[in-house]
Amino acid sequence: MFSTVPPALGLYDPRFESDSCGVAFVADIKGRPSHSIVRHALTALHNLDHRGAAGAEPSSGDGAGITTQVPDQFLRAVLDFDLPPAGSYAVGLVFLPAEASAAAVAVDLFEQVAAEEGVHVLGWREVPVDPTGIGPTALSVMPSFRQVFLAGPSGQSGIDLDRLAFCVRKVTEHRARERGIEIYLASLSSRTIVYKGMLTTDQLGTFFRDLHDRRYETAIGLVHSRFSTNTFPSWPLAHPYRYIAHNGEINTIKGNRNWMRTREALLASDLIPGDIKRLFPICTPGVSDSASFDEVLELLYLAGRSLPHAVLMMVPEAWENAVAQPPGSEPEPGFMDQRWREFYQFHASLMEPWDGPACVNFTDGTVIGAVLDRNGLRPGRWWQTSDGLVVLGSEAGVLDLDPATIVAKGRLQPGRMFLVDTSRGQIVSNRQIKDELAAEQPYGEWVHAGLLHLDDLPEREHVVFPHESVSRRQQIFGYTEEELRLLLTPMATQATEPIGSMGSDTPLAALSKRPRLLFDYFTELFAQVTNPPLDAIRGQMVPWLAGAI
Repeated sequence: MFSTVPPALGLYDPRFESDSCGVAFVADIKGRPSHSIVRHALTALHNLDHRGAAGAEPSSGDGAGITTQVPDQFLRAVLDFDLPPAGSYAVGLVFLPAEASAAAVAVDLFEQVAAEEGVHVLGWREVPVDPTGIGPTALSVMPSFRQVFLAGPSGQSGIDLDRLAFCVRKVTEHRARERGIEIYLASLSSRTIVYKGMLTTDQLGTFFRDLHDRRYETAIGLVHSRFSTNTFPSWPLAHPYRYIAHNGEINTIKGNRNWMRTREALLASDLIPGDIKRLFPICTPGVSDSASFDEVLELLYLAGRSLPHAVLMMVPEAWENAVAQPPGSEPEPGFMDQRWREFYQFHASLMEPWDGPACVNFTDGTVIGAVLDRNGLRPGRWWQTSDGLVVLGSEAGVLDLDPATIVAKGRLQPGRMFLVDTSRGQIVSNRQIKDELAAEQPYGEWVHAGLLHLDDLPEREHVVFPHESVSRRQQIFGYTEEELRLLLTPMATQATEPIGSMGSDTPLAALSKRPRLLFDYFTELFAQVTNPPLDAIRGQMVPWLAGAI
């Protein structure tokens, strides 16, 4: 759909694609909307051009986009119908088929679903675009663009309206996929709006003419430049998504999706209206790792958690090997506030980590921030100026700031969160974020009340087989001397995961003429980028073998 990705054929399967990108955001710490934030964000995007990519056709980009607050005054000026008060209507950028008749079918489907969900469609707006200079490949799959405006049946606003819009969007997506109808909603919210596409960094601002209108004002701007290193570009797979922009990749994505699909039978919410089963699957089949991450984060957030809370559920810091220390004491290497540890331990029973290398930038229109995964293998730097401008980028130099105006600066660290809260008018420290979240509920009591240790299970009889019997079984099941000596022995004698760096010329199990063990047909997926080896300190603090059992 609106994509150059070919279908699965032979040994090629688009599910194995991944990418690596550049990301930045600009925010006014006091939440004062202005058009200058849009200009700064587009400038930062321009300076991330080397982090994006294009193929042999340089005018067809891998993807670029921007998330801003809903520009209420701008929209009122350009619409030919009235809107409710700001925050009481949702607006979304909709990708529709270029052919008018096919677009009409998609619009009818959306309006039908909205009526069923009790949501009023206030109207549609043709989004002005300028395709001049867009490459033939991007043009060949380019959708048409409209904005849709929704209002709740009882004047809902803010997140309450976003929950209704979420239901409309998910049901529409599912039915469209079942019926072969092309429609994609880049965003649908009362607080934020996304402009994105299969564009280069410099094409975004000229393609979507709204972004150069001086009446378009926002207090935040989140931008992304996509580098799909070994995949194909697509209009819908450009970032940002509805809540995040992601630099890196989720290496655990298959497991994350499978676990999410498994736990759908247990999901329930008093805040999301109607039967939640109609919204399944939460993770849309065939999308990218970042898109799946965004969909799960969206569900956790709309179900009642704060956005930082939901992010830390999915991207926790390395807590398993940290020693608990009394609350409020100064953190030391290898130690963690006991309440934080209990917070992470409780949520580990609900959600497994979505491990990267990953730098995730996120916003709901009021807070905007970023977090690194526990390994910290993606860069991130931030600056705050004396006039209240906050800038974060995946590298230095995304904006040309006067050094004399910089009052604070720093870098993202593994497992740490950087957060700007425009409602408070401040940068919220990592410690303050986690202190507040850990104090919300008695997580320690919940953990100890429901935790069962393996050591507490009753003893069972252990049969010890003679050496001859063990050797015979190993031969029958195809164990090699290398597996016994290099793989099994370290695990049995030292309780450590075997690590090696030599190549293997053993044929893949599926291509081998020799009988192979069943688990030889399943291999671990690694990042497509060359990451540095874990250093000794991180090697002690980060890996947790029990999580992989």
